[in-house]
Amino acid sequence: MRAIAETIGQGIGVPAKSVPAAEAAAHFGWMSMVVGVDNRASSKATRELLGWKPEQPGLLDDMRAHYF
Repeated sequence: MRAIAETIGQGIGVPAKSVPAAEAAAHFGWMSMVVGVDNRASSKATRELLGWKPEQPGLLDDMRAHYF
């Protein structure tokens, strides 16, 4: 989530900042449980088991190229 927030901040010219969990919960409500989880994802198993290869840019590269 940090990398996404930093990419958005860079794109709109506003620095991203880290906030304590309690402050995030007060600001984002129930959504803070979703964005506060360290849930790393990987396509490694999909690539190895199915031979899948990405054809499009990753999220951050796509954001930088098309949204700002």
